[in-house]
Amino acid sequence: MTSQKIIPARNWGQRMAAVLLIALVALLVFLVATSRHIAWAAIPQYIFDETILDGIRLTILFTVLSMVISIVAGAILAMLRLSSNPVLSGFSGLYIWFFRGTPLLVQIIFWFNIQLFIPSLDIGSIHIDTNAIVTAFVAALLALSLNEAAYMAEIMRGGLMAVDNGQSEAAKALGYTPSQAMLRIIFPQALRVIIPPIGNQTISMLKTTSLVSVVAAQDLLTRAQNIYARNFLIIELLIVASIWYLVMTTIASAIQFVIERRLGKSTNQAPGLLQSALRLMRAEGRNG
Repeated sequence: MTSQKIIPARNWGQRMAAVLLIALVALLVFLVATSRHIAWAAIPQYIFDETILDGIRLTILFTVLSMVISIVAGAILAMLRLSSNPVLSGFSGLYIWFFRGTPLLVQIIFWFNIQLFIPSLDIGSIHIDTNAIVTAFVAALLALSLNEAAYMAEIMRGGLMAVDNGQSEAAKALGYTPSQAMLRIIFPQALRVIIPPIGNQTISMLKTTSLVSVVAAQDLLTRAQNIYARNFLIIELLIVASIWYLVMTTIASAIQFVIERRLGKSTNQAPGLLQSALRLMRAEGRNG
């Protein structure tokens, strides 16, 4: 009996689409590269410009601080959202609804102009001008952190709800308090679900910080705008900023990949915990 060779069907439609896509991308690259209106020689000149590097440092600082604050606030909001107390749960739900429902750009402008309806803080004989506290940096950080906290709360709530309810019951059987069960049993297991979206949000935050340029918070985009306002090399400076955003997001993506791979290798301790609880309950049954 002769064996028959299986020949895969050829999808000419996909091949034509691929060729067309390559041609369009090549045409776009050619038009940009040969444009006489872009001073390509100026791009290497500003890549490592000290002003641009200062903007990169501030962009990273905005990202780190806002993510740390939002993760802590998001964890608190997530636990409040899961609370059986209607006041606590309602407050968390209202916070998430408001900050997710209003544009971040509006929130940045609001915090920057908060002195319009709170000109000063008066505590007894102490008088503090609001502008002295809520600077452009503080306004931008507040807006980024409070807005991101709403998204972090939903991410963490989803991660906590993904952990089987039997974990709480097993921890209770082993004598753990609710707070101990949350910190030692439930939350570590929820991390495997929470970490990937947190990584995505961090990468997104690196780019989202560019919105603070509307209040001249001196991030990377603001520094690029300051330079091209003087020399009118608008496209060139935007290309420089885009290159650095790509570098930062690529590094952040690599870090996220390493963390996710390490978490993927970790073993789930749920079966051992459940077995310990069952053994404890059986022992108590025999003693009883």
